Amino acid sequence: MGKKDTDKEELELELEPEQQDAPAAEEDAPAESPAAEEEKPDELEQLKKENADLSDRLLRQLAEFDNFRKRTAREKDEIGVVAKSKCILELLPVLDNFERAMTAECADAEFKKGMELIFKSMKDAFKKLGVEEIEAEGKPFNPDLHYAVSTVENEELGANTVAAVLQKGYQLNGKVIRHVMVAVANP
Repeated sequence: MGKKDTDKEELELELEPEQQDAPAAEEDAPAESPAAEEEKPDELEQLKKENADLSDRLLRQLAEFDNFRKRTAREKDEIGVVAKSKCILELLPVLDNFERAMTAECADAEFKKGMELIFKSMKDAFKKLGVEEIEAEGKPFNPDLHYAVSTVENEELGANTVAAVLQKGYQLNGKVIRHVMVAVANP
């Protein structure tokens, strides 16, 4: 035998004990007991249950947040409408006084024309805000729109018909902000 053969044998001898230790190491590893295998399905079920609980909590939190967002948006809109209504309600007496002033006689035609333009621009501003005058005269009395302050006997009008408008009423986007003050015929 030559040197090559001797080196091969030594190499093989060196490898054999390592290879023999490898299976022994696998045998030395603790084998899983049947009880440990039974615990895995229980643990898996517990994890599935926790996952379902967390998913449920997440969905509830998302729903609560969505409801909160919708509620605050609705409240914000309502506050805006209330504030707008209060502001308009404070300006309505000015509009009433302006209308009364427009019916007065004026010697200066240019002054009267200027007042008419101002009055028209004020009415246009109210219209842009969504304010509409409530029609009442000759219409049937409606307590949701009209505020009756007197009654009159008038055979030309039907029962519970608005005979006269004493103060104009207005609504903002379909909601009454000031009722029409009326006299009702033939109650």
